Amino acid sequence: MPSATPITLSARNLSRRFGGREVIHNVSLELGRGEVLGLLGHNGAGKSTTLQMLTGALTPHSGEVSICGFDLASQPKEAKARIGFLPETPPLYKDMSVDSYLQFAAKLRSIPQNRIATALAETKRRCGLQDAGKKIIATLSKGYQQRVGIAQAIIHEPEVIILDEPTVGLDPSQIRDIRTLIRELGNAHSVILSTHLLGEVENICNRVEIMHFGRLIYGDSSARMQQYQHQPGFIVSLLSPPEISELQALDGVLEVEPLSATQFRILHRDGANPGAALLELAAQRGWRAEQLVPLQSSLEDVFVKITEAQ
Repeated sequence: MPSATPITLSARNLSRRFGGREVIHNVSLELGRGEVLGLLGHNGAGKSTTLQMLTGALTPHSGEVSICGFDLASQPKEAKARIGFLPETPPLYKDMSVDSYLQFAAKLRSIPQNRIATALAETKRRCGLQDAGKKIIATLSKGYQQRVGIAQAIIHEPEVIILDEPTVGLDPSQIRDIRTLIRELGNAHSVILSTHLLGEVENICNRVEIMHFGRLIYGDSSARMQQYQHQPGFIVSLLSPPEISELQALDGVLEVEPLSATQFRILHRDGANPGAALLELAAQRGWRAEQLVPLQSSLEDVFVKITEAQ
């Protein structure tokens, strides 16, 4: 995170026990303004417990949380006023209309009476709820109920938005809509979301923290995560291929693996570029190169590597 980025959330050495068993171990993290941070981990890794401590819904047994410079333990009113929280199960009163519920949420957040109508209209616009105001929440689809849950979390324009598994149980179309909304929220707020879905990280987050058995074991940008222990290489198709020994003789090549009679996986040293030399030789010697595709690690591969290393 660039040093010039204002820090909106800072957690230091958070620990939590249940029944004498420590389930969260010395978790520390920071969130910068305009950042979307993904807390990634298997189910049961401790993500929800950590988010509950970050919001003040659960008290840590040790450690401290600061929200925009306010200590969550000693200045709870000031700190919590700057947080918007969507738990995994949205806190909805389903027999209320969307408008009535969001007006109720606005009053809970101490929004002045003369500003509630404006806050309500703007929040519904941001969450795509303009036509849902008079509808009873129970009659809405799960995707729209999730939008209402996010709306209650942002109606008071908090600096920090915390979302616990915001797309769980939604269909692909609903997931796409909610992800678009979260990306837009990240432009003006700081957002931290928990997920066990790798696609969530790839599509939304610009930074990742991986949690495993109650510990943070890895943190970096989502782009650099994809390069974790990445072995440079490419897959090439040669319709009239040479002997494998000729491919292995190319400068920088470490390994050649035939995938079929005409397709080969070639691994090479970091910084080497045998692909250009291969294509040049292919043109000279009639190997008939058809396709050359750089190898890329999937986030799933990287996640497995990181968690198995622990």
